[in-house]
Amino acid sequence: MASIAAAKILEQRFHILPGKLRVTEYFFEVPRDYNNTKAGTLRLFARGVRKHETPVEGQDQNSEDQKKKGQLPWLCYLQGGPGMEVRLSKVTSGITHFFLDKGYQMLYLDQRGTGLSTPISASTLGLRGDDPVQAAYMKSFRADSIVKDCEAIRQALTDDYPEHKRKWSIIGQSFGGFCATTYLSFYPQGLREAFITGGLPPVTAPTVDDVYKRTSAKLVQRNKAYYAKYPEDVQRVKDILSLLKRFGNNTVRLPSEGALSARRFLQLGIAFGMHDGFDNIHSIVLQSSNDLQSFGYLTRATTNTIDQSSGFDTNILYAILHEAIYCQGKQASNWSAERVLANLPGFDHEAALQDESRPVYFTGEMVFPFMLETYSELKKVAGVADLLAKDDDWSELYDLAQLRKNDIPVYAAVYMEDMYVDFGYSMELAGEIKGCKTMITNQMYHNAVSSKTDEVLAGLWKLRTDTID
Repeated sequence: MASIAAAKILEQRFHILPGKLRVTEYFFEVPRDYNNTKAGTLRLFARGVRKHETPVEGQDQNSEDQKKKGQLPWLCYLQGGPGMEVRLSKVTSGITHFFLDKGYQMLYLDQRGTGLSTPISASTLGLRGDDPVQAAYMKSFRADSIVKDCEAIRQALTDDYPEHKRKWSIIGQSFGGFCATTYLSFYPQGLREAFITGGLPPVTAPTVDDVYKRTSAKLVQRNKAYYAKYPEDVQRVKDILSLLKRFGNNTVRLPSEGALSARRFLQLGIAFGMHDGFDNIHSIVLQSSNDLQSFGYLTRATTNTIDQSSGFDTNILYAILHEAIYCQGKQASNWSAERVLANLPGFDHEAALQDESRPVYFTGEMVFPFMLETYSELKKVAGVADLLAKDDDWSELYDLAQLRKNDIPVYAAVYMEDMYVDFGYSMELAGEIKGCKTMITNQMYHNAVSSKTDEVLAGLWKLRTDTID
């Protein structure tokens, strides 16, 4: 791959946060298109975190020894998504403290198009031009470009480091693991090691449809498990959907100005693969059912809770590029999830409402064409989303030949019950990446690195430091 020039550091200011954290807020400038540097630039934001230490009075802070002490190895956190920013709570989380205690300093990057990194919204995207221009622009916001940003930033942050210390480590959660695999494929020379949690991508899947066939099968299991835990919700969900259908798909309005259709309500199932996901969704179902019993309609408090459970309007990149994260070469997604679920009778909510013998299944981490009609912000980019779904010309995201000769240490947490990243495909890829060590468990779900931080990171660290004969 062509070398990447260092990013330009536009601004850096540090602050001390509780927990003895020294947080530096960085703004960088990078090319929007690394293959065409005349296509403009993007402004990226990241937070650097290290331990805050109060030096002994009189100690020379400008000495060469102090300079070397300040050159701690970097560990870059790659956020899940696509299209999700890194919240401040993540920066101050147990993940940070674990790795700071191991001697690293952390970098939390808002990936391009998210957070403060030239964020994508319906209004900012509209400034680019008509739908075809906007769609072409959006193709610059996938993992291959994110990894190039990381390489540019790495070079900027380690500019004064000795050559042997300029490599950095990465940790990728979910989609961040997809990005980490892209990094290993094309720019391994910048890496010291890679940690991956719930994010070994389905590189060996023949098509996008095959990805959704696997995740749909797991979604069926999770629906059955949900209703086994909360059997009373079978009828409650049907009652709620009957109300929504009676009023019509666009009648019940949400605070975000979108419409609460039956299918949109069923998208709450995206949480089924998380720790506490069942209980959180049951709480919403219970609240909605109580409204119906008490008033015959959904109150503002309830519709607000439902509205806040989704980030599709505030993070539109997640919706319009979600299926594209599985596309390489001459392959279009063509609304894959919509087509795959159409062949699974459990997800036909119309039929399920007429059949007393079976529940209505919730949907999972999937995007559908109907969302372009019921989400107020997605409605504004409907044409762009449809163009991207039909696009069959995508850049390559992975290089299996490079992964098979990989010499970068890789430590991956793989969850057998993962609803979002198929376990089977993850293990196939683990077998393809030379030297990849895996921690496999059926006791954790997809967000375990946040919900069970100590257990996950301790397991990965053991892979790094221990050995077996």
